Amino acid sequence: MKKLQQYKSRFAIALLCLIPFITSAQNAQDVEMADTFRSDGKIYVVIAIMAIILTGLFIYLFMIGKKVSALEKKMSEKK
Repeated sequence: MKKLQQYKSRFAIALLCLIPFITSAQNAQDVEMADTFRSDGKIYVVIAIMAIILTGLFIYLFMIGKKVSALEKKMSEKK
């Protein structure tokens, strides 16, 4: 089981290292919508909404992690 977990973590690290190369293929100068949002000042609204959503997701994941840890602790006490 630990080997599988090691492979998963190594795969995740490798994937995170490749993200800059994948995203560098995109050229922001060709996107008219981004230019329009920047010129209208709406880009800050988009960024704020994205930040709120990501913060909510991270808080949710943190809470789930705490619950799982508590359940694991409870299960190990019963054995």
